Amino acid sequence: MNLIWLNQTPTSALIVISASTGCDREDIMPSEGRRTLSAATRSAPDNRFLAALDAEDFAVLEPHLEALVLPCGTVLYEPGDPISYTYFPHDAIVSLVDVMEDGRLAEVAMFGREGLFGLLSAFVSREAFGRYVVQIPGSASRVPLDAMHAAIQAHPALQRQVLAYNEALLAQAYHTVACNAVHPVEARCCRWLLSTHDRLDQDTLPHTHEFLAEMLGVQRSTVSTVLRSLQTSRLIEQQRGGINVLDRAGLEHAACECYRKIRFRFDRLLPGTFAQVDRTASATSTPPGLKAAAKQFFISRGAASISSSTDHCSSSALGRAPRRPESVPCARL
Repeated sequence: MNLIWLNQTPTSALIVISASTGCDREDIMPSEGRRTLSAATRSAPDNRFLAALDAEDFAVLEPHLEALVLPCGTVLYEPGDPISYTYFPHDAIVSLVDVMEDGRLAEVAMFGREGLFGLLSAFVSREAFGRYVVQIPGSASRVPLDAMHAAIQAHPALQRQVLAYNEALLAQAYHTVACNAVHPVEARCCRWLLSTHDRLDQDTLPHTHEFLAEMLGVQRSTVSTVLRSLQTSRLIEQQRGGINVLDRAGLEHAACECYRKIRFRFDRLLPGTFAQVDRTASATSTPPGLKAAAKQFFISRGAASISSSTDHCSSSALGRAPRRPESVPCARL
């Protein structure tokens, strides 16, 4: 794996994490690579948690923020790994999965622009609950864990927001456990598709049947049957690039009550987390808390660092463990 640093200043560092393995060296992107990346960049999608901070609290975290590109399938932490960073996804989506002794996986939580990960379990044990793996490639920011802890202790407003997010996350886990126990796979699949759709700026979800089967804990054939039914009902359309959401309102109607309960909890504790404005985001609608820093964290989904081969994840990507950024011996982290 290569870690590539650009513009090495505290507020504009950009790390590109390559999904390739077998390379432990750290390279600086050549000048022609920098020009190519710069020409293709756009303002990074915001992280709602950071956007909701007031100016004083954001100013405390800003010097420690590092921008990253996370390719699909990248494993950030394995179960029991020491946690070094708190991550704030922008347009990347990361799944926390529990890995069974026989190799099977079960998704425990999903993280996107609404919040953060690498903090809840790190308050005491500082160890990862499970495997944190990138399911949709994109950008994110991270803060060293010690700096995050210091900021929380010194700033009550930031502490309250962290506690509110942790409560919403625990509610999500609570409803997910109940959902997996009592609701049919069709309704659970709709809930999962909606949860992913909430965190993206596009209607196409870049997922395969195999990947969905892993996340839902069912056979691939079961997922294929469910998706065919949803397509027949014109709620979705299956295509080469993934699953296209055609009728979101219909999906919400077909989903179980758990989706609405989880959304209600987030909206109550963290208002505006999944605002519909995400579908038509523009420069004028960027939340004020992040406007000043938006230009500092620029990335392009079309940049060469994210190749076409990482447009979607498969269960094989989730099953393997690409080298994580914290494990690169020579990385200047």
